[in-house]
Amino acid sequence: MREMIADPPVKLITGEELLAMGDIGRCELIDGRIVPMSPTGGEHAYIEFYVGAELNNFVRSKKLGWVLGGEVGIYIRRQPDRVRGADVAFISKNRSPRRPAKGFLEVAPELVIEIMSPDDRWQEVQQKLEEYFQIGVQWVWIVEPENKAIFVYRSRTEARKYGENDVVQGEGTLEGFALKVANLFSE
Repeated sequence: MREMIADPPVKLITGEELLAMGDIGRCELIDGRIVPMSPTGGEHAYIEFYVGAELNNFVRSKKLGWVLGGEVGIYIRRQPDRVRGADVAFISKNRSPRRPAKGFLEVAPELVIEIMSPDDRWQEVQQKLEEYFQIGVQWVWIVEPENKAIFVYRSRTEARKYGENDVVQGEGTLEGFALKVANLFSE
């Protein structure tokens, strides 16, 4: 009778250990395990930069807080650590009086903006939505380039679709911010 040899246990890492690794490429930390992500394409990058720049111009002019981009790491939970990378996030000065320091965000942003890539699956997006709302995010905007639309979620199940002829309006701290959906997709 052969003896079964168990696989050695996988060493889980913390968010701090992931950060200390430096630039290892796009990834998220899911329950202590590194999950690689593909680089974004040009359309994704353009939309991410455009939305972030528009939001940042508004936020800075009103001195409301901080706009962060480029897959900013947000702690979803600890032990085992889960760190999600958001395309764009807004944190008010109420939640973070000072500009966020080195390290992943320990404070939930009020707004998270995710841009769908061709390889994203709605099941995974739904998981992220649930996680963001569990930590206190108030709004999640999902930009869907393929359909030229933005879905604004106020909870995991409450969403409104904005098409090319619509304008997404900021709420709460971001009241007064307006983003024409068509501008994201125009040449």
